[in-house]
Amino acid sequence: MPRVKGGTKARRAHNKVLKITKGQFGRRHMLYRRAKEASLHALSYATRDRRTRKRDFRRLWITRINAAARLFGMSYSRLINGLNVAGVMLDRKILADMAVRDLPAFGKVTEVAKAALA
Repeated sequence: MPRVKGGTKARRAHNKVLKITKGQFGRRHMLYRRAKEASLHALSYATRDRRTRKRDFRRLWITRINAAARLFGMSYSRLINGLNVAGVMLDRKILADMAVRDLPAFGKVTEVAKAALA
């Protein structure tokens, strides 16, 4: 059986990897072997951090809600409990946005929570 070299298929596969690592520092975007290692690491970090991003945003929203709730004399946990008792279906993303952009409306939400707890 005759020997078959990679030819255009190998070049195409190498260029695909080099395209993924475009913009990386040093030889990581020039040499195929370095680029392949770099792309494997980068793709695994991307997969991991897509999950981490969700955690980070939830922590940020909770911090913002807590800070705004304390302006109206409530803690975060009592606010969330009051909203659940009152049947208010606002998620943390919306509450945090209200706390940053529309503080008077957030104050009304805290009043609803206080009334439900009383």
